[in-house]
Amino acid sequence: MFGLGTTELIVIGVIVFLIFGAKRIPEIGKGLGGALKEFKQIKKDISVKEEVDQGEGKNQGEEKPPALENKLAGKVLNEIPGVKKIMDVKDKVEKVKKIVQ
Repeated sequence: MFGLGTTELIVIGVIVFLIFGAKRIPEIGKGLGGALKEFKQIKKDISVKEEVDQGEGKNQGEEKPPALENKLAGKVLNEIPGVKKIMDVKDKVEKVKKIVQ
């Protein structure tokens, strides 16, 4: 697996444990698991949609919107702990900037 041995994986695990602590690791794992679940669901939805579009011949001359990337980014950001709080603070800062101007 990527040329990593047992000792390298143990060192990476210890570093992650030291950085995030024992209480945050399950939250991070849950968030990443939810994000992976969303990736799989979106991939499944896209493949089904492409099959339907190809069956109807709609793909000719149509551009695919970049909505997929935006949807994935939004779901990932909401799944990872702490990021949602940061995004809320960012939104509040933008609202204050609009008020000040």
